[in-house]
Amino acid sequence: MKTEILKRISIPVLAMGLMVSCINDDLPPGGDVKPIVIPEKIAKGSGEFAFDFFKNLQASQPATDNLFVSPLSLHMAMGMLLNGADGQTATEIKNSLKMEEVTLKDLNQTYYTLLRDLPNADGSVKLGLANSMWHKQAFQVKADYSSTLKQVFKADVTGLPFDATAVGKINQWASDKTNKKIEKVLDTIEPDQVMFLLNALYFKGSWQSRFETKNTADTPFNKEDGTSSPLKMMFQEGTYKATSNDSYKALQLPYGKGQFNMTIILPNGGRKIGEVMNEMTFAKWEALQNSGLKATKVKVGLPKFTLKRSVNLNSTLKQMGIQKVFQELADLSKINDTDPLKVSFVKQDAYLGLDEEGTEAAAVTTIGVVLTSVDPNTMQFICNQPFGLVISEKTSNTILFMGRIMNPAATQ
Repeated sequence: MKTEILKRISIPVLAMGLMVSCINDDLPPGGDVKPIVIPEKIAKGSGEFAFDFFKNLQASQPATDNLFVSPLSLHMAMGMLLNGADGQTATEIKNSLKMEEVTLKDLNQTYYTLLRDLPNADGSVKLGLANSMWHKQAFQVKADYSSTLKQVFKADVTGLPFDATAVGKINQWASDKTNKKIEKVLDTIEPDQVMFLLNALYFKGSWQSRFETKNTADTPFNKEDGTSSPLKMMFQEGTYKATSNDSYKALQLPYGKGQFNMTIILPNGGRKIGEVMNEMTFAKWEALQNSGLKATKVKVGLPKFTLKRSVNLNSTLKQMGIQKVFQELADLSKINDTDPLKVSFVKQDAYLGLDEEGTEAAAVTTIGVVLTSVDPNTMQFICNQPFGLVISEKTSNTILFMGRIMNPAATQ
């Protein structure tokens, strides 16, 4: 990694789902806190990506839907894809990841650092971060690409006959890496699909100050449409880092030894949470974390619940500038330069559970790669719009018929 200013960061766990984690079932209770050190430029870019991603995701989803996603999981999965892309396809991915000024070598080194060091950031927190690549047995993957996934991303690389058995094996991998919280990421494998890239994250942390079960009570939850519904609310009082302004109140709840936190954002002044989150930028987030939160005596009420959510991210990523990788002329030649490829889908499955003990959360990002129907050097001539036609005789150049087809469906 090139020498540059390093920033000591504690990767936060946001209520919006900025999850980081690495599986290590053998961690002893307690243990030392070990801050993660990555280049400041990459830390800043990944933070900007997180808020840009969430803002664009909000725009693509119904305003009343629950959202819970992992920007880190998506970033790392797209990082694996980036290593297989070239040309404009790679540029779009890199720019959308907010890594314009970062070399691929430095970015890969950071992914490697996170995979290596995050499991040990807080010995009292269980973390899980894993990668895998699954390809159709007959599909030839370039050796350099497979090597990068194995060495940089510590990925399991497996070739399989793409049948019902393969679906079961891929789903089992996702389940194993998320403590069975996400048991299925694929329903079936389509005939044109030749590769899947997966990133799995798992997090389990106990509150630094746990909620007493005797204080949990049925409490109405007031929704934005003016209605309410009953749920279990956990309560406690204590001194926490918090703040309040005209737009929102913020509260930081630490896990374990304080290396990981959940920051809760609650709208003020009749505002909606979607508006508040849209206005939150990484710069504002840094200011909040660095100097905005002050030790305050607080009575905390936090819902006890579990949430499962699956969301297709194609439209969100397109809105963020990743276009070409989904098109027939995508350049994924670093994966395979003989078969034309494109990405058919990017999806994320996520789980969140909050109770008196702490938080359990998981996410699996899945990228599906398919063979395209045409060679990338072949002209595209798809009559999916009004077109004209001429029928003529070759030697005399006599025109026999001419036409303009505006709506083929109306000719039946």
